[in-house]
Amino acid sequence: MSRSGYRVAIAGATGAVGQTMLSILAERNFPVRSVRLLASERSEGKVLHFKGEEVKVERLTERSFEGIELALFSAGASRSKEFAPEAVRAGALVVDNSSAFRMDPTVPLVVPEINPGAARHHSGLIANPNCTTVVTVMALKPLHEAATVKRVIVSSYQAVSGAGAQALEELKQQVRAWVKGEPAESKVFPHPIAFNLIPQVDVFESSGYTREEMKLVHETRKILEDETMRIAATTVRVPVWYAHSVSVTAETERKVTVEEARRLFASFPGLTLWDDPANRQYPMPIVAAGKDECYVGRIREDLSSDKGLAFWVVGDQLRKGAALNAIQIAELVLGVKR
Repeated sequence: MSRSGYRVAIAGATGAVGQTMLSILAERNFPVRSVRLLASERSEGKVLHFKGEEVKVERLTERSFEGIELALFSAGASRSKEFAPEAVRAGALVVDNSSAFRMDPTVPLVVPEINPGAARHHSGLIANPNCTTVVTVMALKPLHEAATVKRVIVSSYQAVSGAGAQALEELKQQVRAWVKGEPAESKVFPHPIAFNLIPQVDVFESSGYTREEMKLVHETRKILEDETMRIAATTVRVPVWYAHSVSVTAETERKVTVEEARRLFASFPGLTLWDDPANRQYPMPIVAAGKDECYVGRIREDLSSDKGLAFWVVGDQLRKGAALNAIQIAELVLGVKR
């Protein structure tokens, strides 16, 4: 490892997001002096690679963060609640990818392109939004800034990788079973996901909405700093490997034309306009997978509202929806130049 740079720890290093964090640190040439990979006891001793070197995974404990300056968490909410405060006490900047602290009023919830100023008010801990929220707000922000979004209807189409490595394996096994004419077994999801859609992501609340849907509602309001925004969400799991897709209908305070919306989207950092229906060009998971940008297209007037727009936005939920956004937060706060 380099003798200059930051001492970095990744909690949940063996998971899909943790491994993507490790890759992105290398891709972006983040100044890493040393890296400590942390996971549960069952992953202790496993070897991962960083910049050509082997790094052994250590068990996550209260003492794991001694000497650490940046701790990236993607180990689940319960682990974050238990260990993130220990990392802060040890002097590390913590960027947490779980839901543990997102709605804590004392913890900034940050997407660097959208609300970088919020990151200045941290007390050692910054929350990373839910992946579906990130993809959605990347397209909502330029509209909200230009014309104030008043009402939003969102339907998400979420890749199986958002549910982890076991979910990916379950889809693979179900596809193989279908080809062989065998019954599909479901353990990760409540129903078969191969060749199917499941209109449930996370558990249902008493309102009839799922926890994932309410995360999207509450987090969007917090990031855009508008508690009056009316939002209704439906989240759906689809048999796609990577990248979440979101159908959005947004009503604004003043009318925004399709042409103006295209200009706003095209000029917003981290957002790529991909909108040429005549040539069948529109965002798809196969376009966004593995990319840092979110792609927006299918932009058209909402026929049910004089001041509404409908559009389609897609982003890789492991990258911009999770690992990349966390590292961008660290770059922002630590003043790392690219």
